[in-house]
Amino acid sequence: MDIATVDELLSTTRAVRKRLDLDRPVGREVILECIRLAMQAPTASNAQDWRWLVITDADKRAAIAEIYRRVGAEYLAYAAKEASDPQTQRVYAGALALTETLARVPVHVIPCLDNRIDNSNLLTAASAWASIIPAGWSFLLALRSRGLGSVWTTMHLAREHEVAELLGIPDSATQAALFPVAYTIGTDFRPAKRPPAETITYWDTWGHPVGER
Repeated sequence: MDIATVDELLSTTRAVRKRLDLDRPVGREVILECIRLAMQAPTASNAQDWRWLVITDADKRAAIAEIYRRVGAEYLAYAAKEASDPQTQRVYAGALALTETLARVPVHVIPCLDNRIDNSNLLTAASAWASIIPAGWSFLLALRSRGLGSVWTTMHLAREHEVAELLGIPDSATQAALFPVAYTIGTDFRPAKRPPAETITYWDTWGHPVGER
């Protein structure tokens, strides 16, 4: 295994909002390749209850985008204005820009669980999310390795039932996210600025960073 290549994939798979190619078609097979890889992720109790809804219909993408805009545009505009540091400002500005372009992103993917998580206890909920979150991240990594990009969004879940009605998702299923998928404009993504791992890692007892003795 080429560790350098794997490390580059893990450290440069960014949340892509502004650098999505809105005009280049995305073929069905490349989406299926990424889903096949995502299905290799761990799944709680071997349930294998992930489900993937791929939306390419322009009218349905537009309807999802309108729901997303109604939920998030005002909040994101405020958050972008009030953010205290430049990096956070850029994140919110990018998220706000996505509300204007989401309908044009050629593929929307909604990862789901084929069970309902409402009002679950912590153990049950954690087990359920532990089935879909690793699969979702594997899907995003697979996209990156093939020159595509996306961003893990959850804004539409504030109106989950509207999206479910639009797409025929049954009440027994749980939507986990919305991935707008497109080829990226360039592939030169870099690692994000993060604090040193030693400052946020505790050993044996909470609150004692690794570097402390």
